Amino acid sequence: MNNHKYILTIAGHDPSGGAGITSDIKTFETHGMYGLSVCTAITVQNDLKFQHCTWISINIILAQIEILFERFEINTVKIGLVESWPVLLLILKKIHALNLPIKVILDPILKASAGFDFHSKEELELLDEIWKLCYIITPNYDEIQSLHPKMNIEKTLQHLSSFTKVYLKGGHRKDKKGWDKLYQSEIAMVNIPPTIAVVSEKHGSGCVLSAALASNLGLGIELEDACKNAKYYTEQFLNSHSSLLGTHTNMTVK
Repeated sequence: MNNHKYILTIAGHDPSGGAGITSDIKTFETHGMYGLSVCTAITVQNDLKFQHCTWISINIILAQIEILFERFEINTVKIGLVESWPVLLLILKKIHALNLPIKVILDPILKASAGFDFHSKEELELLDEIWKLCYIITPNYDEIQSLHPKMNIEKTLQHLSSFTKVYLKGGHRKDKKGWDKLYQSEIAMVNIPPTIAVVSEKHGSGCVLSAALASNLGLGIELEDACKNAKYYTEQFLNSHSSLLGTHTNMTVK
């Protein structure tokens, strides 16, 4: 076996390459890691339009996971688009059975940018069990309000961070756009303000941030610094091109 540091993405395939497993692999590679991937869905989309999603069966997903863990030492996993909360729970249990101390970075994707909804609100009772199996989750402000709709944002954050760490992305904030927060043990640990002015939005920027955070953690960087590095990398990605599809460059740390 060579000296690669391996990292795994479990997510959907986006033909445009802007989001999902393709985007994750680009992010991993620019951080100097070797990206492995498990496909959970085949989507029909580009950077502007989402038409259809075909879900991969859970048996095939688990088989993909098993064969990769047989061959590679994987200590960090980023999870993106998954069909449902029950499917996600099965995936989490599988990877923890294969490597108990593994770090899972979950980007809880609830809706495509074109308006396609994914998860059912009828399955919310599974969420606390899911949070316990994640090292950190990376919702945005719209997603955080949907996860526990009977709670306000403050109560939801307090509840979530009693089970896992929460990196709350601030791109949808009305008051301080672009200001992110890290929550742990029911309190806000640190504010993460923008470091540069962002000139345009990008398709898949949420995937990029969570993949960059996973890469930093996979490289052994401490949580707070990993969050700041991921934020800075995502800002560089957002400013990389004038279109909705950004480009990835070699990782630079602020």
